Amino acid sequence: MILAIVAVILGLAVLVWSADKFVDGAVGIAEFCGMSTLLIGMVIVGFGTSAPELTVSAISASQGNPELALGNAYGSNIANIALILGATALISPILMQRSVIRDDLPILIAVSILSIILVWDGSVVRWNGILLLVVFVLVMGYNSWREMRKAHSEAAESVEDNSSEKGSLGKSILWLVLGLVLLVASSRALVWGAVEIARTLGVSDLLIGLTIVAVGTSLPELASSIAAARKGENDLALGNIIGSNLFNTLAVVGLAATISPMDEIENVVTTRDMPLMIALTVALIVLGFRRKGDGRLNRIAGAILLAVYVGYLTLLVVQAT
Repeated sequence: MILAIVAVILGLAVLVWSADKFVDGAVGIAEFCGMSTLLIGMVIVGFGTSAPELTVSAISASQGNPELALGNAYGSNIANIALILGATALISPILMQRSVIRDDLPILIAVSILSIILVWDGSVVRWNGILLLVVFVLVMGYNSWREMRKAHSEAAESVEDNSSEKGSLGKSILWLVLGLVLLVASSRALVWGAVEIARTLGVSDLLIGLTIVAVGTSLPELASSIAAARKGENDLALGNIIGSNLFNTLAVVGLAATISPMDEIENVVTTRDMPLMIALTVALIVLGFRRKGDGRLNRIAGAILLAVYVGYLTLLVVQAT
């Protein structure tokens, strides 16, 4: 019990510190390379924080349990929007570029609709998985090309030389890698400690799995998004969630289905989880939309998203008991 309490306290402390350094590294790389923080968030931060989900899904598929990849991917997507963006906006309102509302979120909605079409018949065969992986490469390639072209265009219009303001690339990469490693490690330690404490207090494994473990797998995204928003790097926080959801929906599910096709998918995936995932993505557009200028997720929107996530967890507990 004492060791578990120490794991929770130290895990939380390291989580906060590593998230701060992770964001500093990502921003430093973006500034040094002349890339937008939105692109860095989608590609590097989104990929990095979703790497654990990809690993778990690949291992599950290779062991003959590819269905776990679906629950892992879609559950993470729901938590990313409702829990992470909700909590982040509640702490610090998030500005949303008009291009995010106009381009990135509709692409995420289209990708989600493609996924639900492929899963609707209760199976995901190997060619479905390959298709998802191909779409992932195309979408990320298009997003990267678009953001880099935008960054080059803005750089060409600027007559001011900001080269002296650029930090060290090596130092930024070090903080990015070290921050990511410690983010994942500290979140695992925190979850382990919380689970041990809950079991000691007599909490059931089912409730632990649906609450502590479910939230715990999203801790890296949560910590890095809050740290980014606190530093005013709203594009990094949004890019993290958009990139992570694209990665989960296309790469995680696609890789799992390519390794081991899924023949019998539970009906609740298409009737409960995937529709909620799409609805939450649409809600981001509605909640953040402004007629003029950039959008904004304010604290009221954050509270609404968090309430939806609490309702979703409650539904899971009720249906599981």
